[in-house]
Amino acid sequence: MTDLKVYNFMGLRKLALGFSTLLLAASIFSLATKGMVLGLDFSGGTQIEVGYQQPADVSDIRQRLEEAGFEGPVVVHYGSETDVLIRLQGKPEQGLSEQVYAVLQSASQTVELRRVDFVGPQIGEELREDGGLGMLTALAVVMLYVAVRFQLKFAIGAVLALAHDVIITLGFFSITGLEFDLTVLAAILAVVGYSLNDTIVVSDRIRENFRKIRKATPIEVINESLSQTLWRTINTSLTTMLVLVALFFIGGELIHNFAVALMVGVGIGTYSSIYVAATVMLALKVDREDLLEPVEGELVDDLP
Repeated sequence: MTDLKVYNFMGLRKLALGFSTLLLAASIFSLATKGMVLGLDFSGGTQIEVGYQQPADVSDIRQRLEEAGFEGPVVVHYGSETDVLIRLQGKPEQGLSEQVYAVLQSASQTVELRRVDFVGPQIGEELREDGGLGMLTALAVVMLYVAVRFQLKFAIGAVLALAHDVIITLGFFSITGLEFDLTVLAAILAVVGYSLNDTIVVSDRIRENFRKIRKATPIEVINESLSQTLWRTINTSLTTMLVLVALFFIGGELIHNFAVALMVGVGIGTYSSIYVAATVMLALKVDREDLLEPVEGELVDDLP
């Protein structure tokens, strides 16, 4: 035995269950009633790239477009302060780029129209379907991998933890009204990978301790396993958060929502790797016999 301090994580599992239930209920309710604010990638629209000779004021450009009758224009810098990306949602109209160009030309600076892209609603619908299918496929593959590497009860716990993280992250975007685009979808898939990595580390330690610690209840084994991996989990989460905070503040508006999605996902993923997966394992009555490999000619309980 070591001098490691063992925390009673599972003593708070009912409180954690209530917290998760509240977050999931709020997320599902918002997704069902309010839905998501879909970005141009999914809803369809027009994307216009323009260049200025001097640094452009995106707030002033956004205001002039709104005054000209364009609803909810997204105006951000990309590449440099002289390059501006304008996104307009809705069905692409003939002559729309010329209308935007005319509004921008009213300013004192010379504007160069560089590129115009149209995303139709059919393409946006295909992207939504492909993104949802990709996420479901990822969860199915994760469940198969964990079931093969560990045991079915571990797989169920891991997949429910991942689903928990994805639903709450989506719910956060629905409740706050932040725009959901392809960068956010990429962030959510990254959250699946991050959360899975944490869950695998914890599951590996639980399996090891079930085989090493003979006279302990499943709750005691899980508490010790979580305590042993606690600082590794915290350090990984903190270093990841530092990078994401930097991206949020200095990465530019184009990846703003990407950073937000990852921050929410990493935070809730750290929590779920400690509580959700382990709580599901206990509910499924995981025990030492689930993880021991039978040895021919010996009783399982007599193994060293």
